Amino acid sequence: MSVEDKKLDGIAERYFEIKVLQKELDQELSELRQQILESCKEQDSNRLELENYEIKLIVQQRREYDENRLYETLPDLELWRMLSKPDNSKISSLIKLKIISEEKIKDTYAVKNVTVVQVDKK
Repeated sequence: MSVEDKKLDGIAERYFEIKVLQKELDQELSELRQQILESCKEQDSNRLELENYEIKLIVQQRREYDENRLYETLPDLELWRMLSKPDNSKISSLIKLKIISEEKIKDTYAVKNVTVVQVDKK
């Protein structure tokens, strides 16, 4: 094994370790987020002042596009090449660039409320 291969092997090993750690951290964050949401729900509050932290629940709306309905509304193949798959940021960009209008696609998505948990250190 060459020196370069050994170096790359070490990089690959560290990359793998970090990806495993990332998965574990994402799982723990998800569990903690759920506990925070449950506690706030029990206290019927979207904002909690704790000794060292402040918790805020912020409800955001996210669009979830129906691919078939969007295609029926935007059958132009050039637009589909730009979109490839319904992607919120791409669609928002096309609207901002006035390539497509908000009015034209108004029936192609559902609005979903997503609660964001924000924890700030005081």
